[in-house]
Amino acid sequence: MCYPNNIETKLDFTVLRTYLNEACTSSVGREGVQAMTFQTDYEAVKQMLSETAEMLSVLNDSSLGFPQGEMNDMRDALARIRVEGLFLDEQELFALQKTLSYAAALEQFFVHLDPVRFPCLCHWTLPSSSTSTSSILDIVRLIERVLNRYGQLKDNASPELARIRRELQLSQGSVQRALNAILRQAQQDGYIDRDITPTLREGRLVLPVSPAYKRKIGGIVHDESATGKTVYIEPQQVVEANNRIRELEGEEHRERIRILTAFANKLRPLLPVLTDIQVYLGKIDALVAKALYAKQINAIAPEITDQPLISWKNARHPILQKRLEKQQKQIVPLDIELSKDSRILIISGPNAGGKSVCLKTVALLQYMLQCGILVPMDETSVVGMFSHIFIDIGDEQSIEDDLSTYSSHLKNMRYFFRNSNDKT
Repeated sequence: MCYPNNIETKLDFTVLRTYLNEACTSSVGREGVQAMTFQTDYEAVKQMLSETAEMLSVLNDSSLGFPQGEMNDMRDALARIRVEGLFLDEQELFALQKTLSYAAALEQFFVHLDPVRFPCLCHWTLPSSSTSTSSILDIVRLIERVLNRYGQLKDNASPELARIRRELQLSQGSVQRALNAILRQAQQDGYIDRDITPTLREGRLVLPVSPAYKRKIGGIVHDESATGKTVYIEPQQVVEANNRIRELEGEEHRERIRILTAFANKLRPLLPVLTDIQVYLGKIDALVAKALYAKQINAIAPEITDQPLISWKNARHPILQKRLEKQQKQIVPLDIELSKDSRILIISGPNAGGKSVCLKTVALLQYMLQCGILVPMDETSVVGMFSHIFIDIGDEQSIEDDLSTYSSHLKNMRYFFRNSNDKT
């Protein structure tokens, strides 16, 4: 429980979320970052910190070979094919193939981690008991049967598609040869320039011709250039062949839809598993983002205790630290002690002397830690657990509510006294 409700804004935690979002590679991971909340359960916080610390060790050890791959958000596409008759197009299917391949690689990576060195991450296996690397790779292999390495339907995705594409290729070759013969003759007769080649208009192969010679080449005028200096003629000799090409293209499209619809029927029973995999990848993405951010700010997992205390050495405000680094300046770290016997710390000093920065550093780092984010301080530090963080920083006077600055502070203090406990 925190007060006021905009504590994240007051502590620049929203800025910190932005840094974490930038480190994510998928929208699912970014949603995981947005879902981070202040936790008061000691074991849960300890687990989150251990996972992030282990992931940081993984990323720092290149010999482990953490897998790289694509993590696409397939949730909308997968939700769509719950409806019978709908399907994933080739690019969506290709994205699913790459995503599942990456999930299988991650699963294998975590399974083979040293359980002594990585006691938390070695359990980051796929969430469903019915899901395994082999079952994911079975889906990948199904997709590979119909898609080539460029994400397009293979010619042999079905016997019918192979027949259509074979006939289409023959027809296109026939039209091309006929057009080239007509073009050469027209160039010899001086009707068409030497550097002209056949072009496509409305899916049909045509010849670009000057309007003055359009009657010299019998056929159908399909289009003209914006300047009106060129018309595009389909010679009469290739009209029928072009018609057949259009028919075959229609047949190819219908067969493509049939293949993709049949494939969606195979995927539909697997949607719960595929959804589980998407959630699994999102959690990993958010975890990697936290580890990458920890690496940027030289953060660690300090010793943590379930008692409400603070014993920090060289604690640093991470956002201020990054800002100063850009200016090639050094941050002044803080040593802070708060315990059962010394529960109150009064900070005094001149304006711009760092009092608010100290307050915000304490609150932000404690908030970060209880969100499962590693904190920038020395490893000799000890961090406790709190159930509440109350903060009253700045001038909250309000003419509308008839509140002076002093009155607004008193109002906040009253709330603090009424709602605090021995872990506040």
